[in-house]
Amino acid sequence: MQVKKCFIVLMSCLYLTACATPPPKNPDNICSIFFEHREWYDASKDMQETWGTPIQVPLAMMYQESSFKHDARPPMQYFWFIPIGRASDAYGYAQAKTMTWGDYKRETGNSWADRDDFDDAVDFMGWFTAKTYKINGVSKWNAYAQYLNYHEGWGGYKNKSYKKKPWLTKVAWRVNNRAKKYATQLRGCRENLDSSWLWRLFFD
Repeated sequence: MQVKKCFIVLMSCLYLTACATPPPKNPDNICSIFFEHREWYDASKDMQETWGTPIQVPLAMMYQESSFKHDARPPMQYFWFIPIGRASDAYGYAQAKTMTWGDYKRETGNSWADRDDFDDAVDFMGWFTAKTYKINGVSKWNAYAQYLNYHEGWGGYKNKSYKKKPWLTKVAWRVNNRAKKYATQLRGCRENLDSSWLWRLFFD
């Protein structure tokens, strides 16, 4: 009986691993990302319609945070060779922390949301950017300042904690530049993505 239970658990783990969505093959091109994972485009469009945040901003932030890995975590910290835990409990596509994720679920009513689900993660980032606009007056189009809020929190950004972290501002500019590149790329393929979506809706 014990062997049977172990076998069931093992098969379940293998099934979940097989079902995990792999990172896109070409994460530097948002069109390639969406053509490879078309359901991500639909989720990103829903996010934009719900929160008013342009698609390129959370996608650029997500690239920086997790490289589009569904189970991404901060690196393990070590004391000599002994693991002592991770820097934070951030997890998933958006590297959302447990407490902030709980706030998102409570405020949106999305109680079944999972951090390793792209649809939920991109919606979470839309929610966060909308709150950043409301709390700190940062435009939803401003990927640089949005990322600083995302990294430092709303209070940290208000207190300008990032000014003591020149490495962080460099990363934020990198996110900003990627968002601009994604926006340019998306303009060139959005019509194709939309027509493909309509074709699938009626003929798939």
